[in-house]
Amino acid sequence: MKTLAPLILASLACFASTAHAADAPAKPVTMQQVLDASKPSDWRRPDPNDTLYLDLPAGRVVIELAPAFAPLHADNIRTLVREHYFDGLAILRVQDNFVTQWGDPEAEHAERARAFGKASRTVSPEFERVSGPALTFTKLPDGDVYAPEVGFANGLPAARDPKSGKTWLAHCYGMVGAGRDNGVESGSGAELYVVIGQAPRQLDRNIALVGRVVQGMELLASLPRGTGALGFYEKPEQRLPIRSVRLAADVPAAERTPLEILRTDTPTFSALVEARRNRRDDWYKVPAGKIELCNVPLPVRAAPARAGD
Repeated sequence: MKTLAPLILASLACFASTAHAADAPAKPVTMQQVLDASKPSDWRRPDPNDTLYLDLPAGRVVIELAPAFAPLHADNIRTLVREHYFDGLAILRVQDNFVTQWGDPEAEHAERARAFGKASRTVSPEFERVSGPALTFTKLPDGDVYAPEVGFANGLPAARDPKSGKTWLAHCYGMVGAGRDNGVESGSGAELYVVIGQAPRQLDRNIALVGRVVQGMELLASLPRGTGALGFYEKPEQRLPIRSVRLAADVPAAERTPLEILRTDTPTFSALVEARRNRRDDWYKVPAGKIELCNVPLPVRAAPARAGD
């Protein structure tokens, strides 16, 4: 019996270790692990007809338009781009913790303003749209101050009201809007801004959001702040010139910026949201257990080469 005791004890220890391992909860995955485990079908390539290249002296900013929410504005912006309206214009305003804005410095002087060509000077307001099955909405599990529900629709941060049946885009970091005056039809898309600070959600449903910067935010968020009212540049030499704005569809394939964006209607995206709600990697000691709409990252990566590229 003495010779069997060590074997029995070893077996019991092995059994206990195995049972403990089986009972122990699986270690939560990190966002990077979620992305590393993603499948090619979890990613999408933006439509070249809905992708703008804003080329600045320091590099390229890639903007994806949102025709599902602002089809009239998207169409007018495409027309302005193909009329070369933005080429040679400038960054006019950089207001700290708010927006960077670009357009025509002479827009308010009719005799010197840039011609619109075939584009319209007024566009009907597109502050919200009707909800429906055609608009896939991935609802976040936590609440929101500004809307009954928030989540992601067509890859963009959005909010909705089930009672009114309306859905609208949210002013998160990187979102692009069409500046307007007091008139709701004055936002033609000839003057655009991007959110560079804390999400100004009070603007939701008051301005047409027309898309999102998917690459190059550092080129717009790091610019010198304007010293004039609302962050406008006071002197012409302060303005950053725009080399050109083009639709990706009009750019030769060799000159395009191939990108993939994580889809927001997949289990992978839901896993990413959960990983961000409950950060349990080694650095975090107290997981928040909640996440705010504009704190959910929307991953973008270089697209792998494929046949025909």
